[in-house]
Amino acid sequence: MSSPPSDVRSGLTGGDQDQADHGSASPAYGGRPLTVAVTGAAGVLGERVTARLVQSPGVRKVLAIDDRRGETAGVQWRVLDIRDPAVAERLRGVDVVVHLAMDLNMESDPRARSAYNVRGAQTVLTAAAAAGVHRVVLCTSAMVYGALADNEVPLAEDGELRATEEASLVGDLLEIERLARRAPRAHPGLQVTVLRPAVVVGPGVDTVLTRHFEAPRLLVVAGSRPCWQFCHVDDLARALEYAVLGLVEGEVTVGCDGWLEQEEVEELSGIRRMELPASLALGTAARLHRLGLTPAPAGDLAYTMYPWVVSGSRLHEAGWRPHYSNEEVLAELLGQVAGKHAVAGRRLGGKEAATSLGAAGATVALVGTAALVRRARKRRRI
Repeated sequence: MSSPPSDVRSGLTGGDQDQADHGSASPAYGGRPLTVAVTGAAGVLGERVTARLVQSPGVRKVLAIDDRRGETAGVQWRVLDIRDPAVAERLRGVDVVVHLAMDLNMESDPRARSAYNVRGAQTVLTAAAAAGVHRVVLCTSAMVYGALADNEVPLAEDGELRATEEASLVGDLLEIERLARRAPRAHPGLQVTVLRPAVVVGPGVDTVLTRHFEAPRLLVVAGSRPCWQFCHVDDLARALEYAVLGLVEGEVTVGCDGWLEQEEVEELSGIRRMELPASLALGTAARLHRLGLTPAPAGDLAYTMYPWVVSGSRLHEAGWRPHYSNEEVLAELLGQVAGKHAVAGRRLGGKEAATSLGAAGATVALVGTAALVRRARKRRRI
């Protein structure tokens, strides 16, 4: 059954839709121009945010911090590890810090990744307070709400965070959320704004959820109710500008208006489904992750099974509107993953892809999965 029109699904009225801003102009801001520091400035999102802030009338100066120099012009670069306490000296005179320095690489060692992500956020929050920074803006994910069968659609921004804490990126994000809530109590005068985007899509973005669309068939767990909501990286950069200027505060969700039902995704993508019983799908995912063959734990499969759609109400109240629809973002994602092949989030190349794609019908992903398991067992016996 087709989902409702996007204006109904998002909770917006027709009048609200008519007022949507389709340009790229900066939001109205009447305060004094700000000095803003962006960590992770050389990354995919960081480059977009710094480039946008350079053009923002509400920003006087942009300090770009990363462990390597990026390409953005018009900023002052500071090359250092954001876990270094010396970052506090670099933040002297800064009004707002946007913390985007995170390890999102699925191939990273989970312990090293978690140590970097959590220690980085902790260091930046402490350093910002020590340097007299007024506001820190963090970016986590709407995944922190958890994907559960009884989730409201859409989720309220102040809803409970019910994600499962496994040895995954979601666990890192939940710990960062806890740090964000504690920071204002530990450092009076420091404001913390957290943005929680839906499935982020854009050039250079590579996640387990974007790789879901690299599979030869879309895995659907029997009895589940997937709802797909995307967030274009450029819309996220615009939302971060709103947070920098103090136009939104607290916990803020970001995404395209509305969502797509699984049937709509299949129709738009032209990719057919492969439906499996929950026990088989979750059991296989758990085994593959235990063998180190897939990047995400079995619990992350829930994000392709159950809804975790967000409203974005606080941004909408501030005047922000997404420039991209779910349909447009999905089309862009499909163009970006064309020619790439993945099974259970593990990207296949060359001979592996040719072997897996040579199988027919709904058995394709299972054939690829079985091959990975057999290979792992053989290595263990050698």
